[in-house]
Amino acid sequence: MERAPHLTKKHYTILFIIGIILLAFNLRPAITSVGPIIGIMREDLSISNWSAGFLTSLPLIAFAFMSPIAPRIANRTTNEKALLYGLITLLIGIWIRSTAAITLLFVGTILIGVGIAIINVILPSLIKSNFPEKIGLMTGVYTTSMSIFAALASGLSVPLTSTAGLGWKWSLASWSLLVIIGIVVWLITMHKAPLREDSELYEPSTVPLLRSPVAWQVTFFMGLQSFLFYVTISWLAEILISNGFSGSVAGWYVAYMQFISLPATFFTPVIAGKLKNQQPVVAVFGVSGIIGYSMLYVEPGMIGSTIAITLIGIMLGASISLALALLGLRTTNARQAAELSGMAQSFGYLLASVGPIVIGLIFDITSHWQPSIMMILFVTLIMTIFGLGASRNKKVL
Repeated sequence: MERAPHLTKKHYTILFIIGIILLAFNLRPAITSVGPIIGIMREDLSISNWSAGFLTSLPLIAFAFMSPIAPRIANRTTNEKALLYGLITLLIGIWIRSTAAITLLFVGTILIGVGIAIINVILPSLIKSNFPEKIGLMTGVYTTSMSIFAALASGLSVPLTSTAGLGWKWSLASWSLLVIIGIVVWLITMHKAPLREDSELYEPSTVPLLRSPVAWQVTFFMGLQSFLFYVTISWLAEILISNGFSGSVAGWYVAYMQFISLPATFFTPVIAGKLKNQQPVVAVFGVSGIIGYSMLYVEPGMIGSTIAITLIGIMLGASISLALALLGLRTTNARQAAELSGMAQSFGYLLASVGPIVIGLIFDITSHWQPSIMMILFVTLIMTIFGLGASRNKKVL
C-alpha cells in the first residue's frame, strides 16, 4: 500500500501544531463541565456531597494509575498512536458516562480519566522531542488551548443543561463532538507525518527519579496545584451559590476564572523558558492565590468576589502551565521528560484526587464553606513552597 505524499516540513509543522491544539482542547471539558451542574446531578442521582466529590475525583484517580503506563504504551507504539488511543478512550468514556445507569456513570468517568491521562503524559514528551528549543512557547500554546475549552465547558454547562433543555446527560455528552474532531485531525496528522528512521525503543523507568529531590518537588508541585484546580472547579460554583449567587451566575464565574487565567497560562511558561531560576514567578502567583482564597473566605459581594476569583484564576493558570513546563525544563531529553511526566502525574494526581472528596466531606460535616476554604489556603501555601523548590535551576538527575 502506497503512502500519501508527505507535506513539506513547514506545512507539516503547522498541521502538527494544529493537532496538538485540538488534543489540548479535549483535555478538560469532560471534567470541567461537571462542576457547575454537580448540584443538579447530585439531586437527580440522590447522592451526597461526598459522593459527588468522588465522581469528580475519579478521573484524577485514573490519572494516577494510568500515568506510569502511558510512556510504555508510547514505547510499544509511538507517541502519535498513543495519543490517538487516548482520544478514542476519552470518546468511549463520554458516551458511557451519559447513560442513565449510575454504575455506567462511574465506569465512563474512569475511562475519561484513562484517556485524558494518556494525552496528559505524552504531550510534554512530544513537545520536548519535537520542539526542544521552544518548550516554554509550545507549553504555553497547548496549556492555553486547554484552558480555553476548560472555561467554555464550565460556562456552557448550565445553559446547555437548563436553558437549552438538554438535561445533564446530553449536556455532558455534547462534548464528544469536540473529541471526534480531534480524532479526525490527529488521524490526518499521523497520515501526513514524515517517515522516521531514527526511532529507538526504550523502557521507561521512574526508579532513578524516585531518588531525586528535584523530581519529588516537581511531583508535589504538580499534585498540589492540581488539587487546587480540581477543588476549585468542583466546588467554587457551590460556594458562590451559598453566598447568594444564582446557579447560572456561579457557573459563569467559574468560566470567568478560567478565561482570566489565560494570559498567565500562556506567558508563564514563555517567561519560565527564558529564566534559569523560576522562583520569582512562583512567588508572584503563590501570593495571588493566597490573597484570592482569603478574600473568598469572608464572603465578599459582587466586586469582592470578582477580585478574588481573578486572583485565584491567575494563580491556577500560572501554576498549571509552569508545572507542565518544568517537566521539560528540569530534564535533559524527551525520554527523561516522559518518565518525569509519568511520575509527576501519577503521584501528583493521586494526591489531587483526594481534593474534591475532602472538601466535600468537610462541608458535609460542618455545613459551612469556611473550614473548606481554610484547607484550600493551607494547600496553596504548601504548593508555593514546593514550587519554589521545583523552580530552582537544577536537573532531576
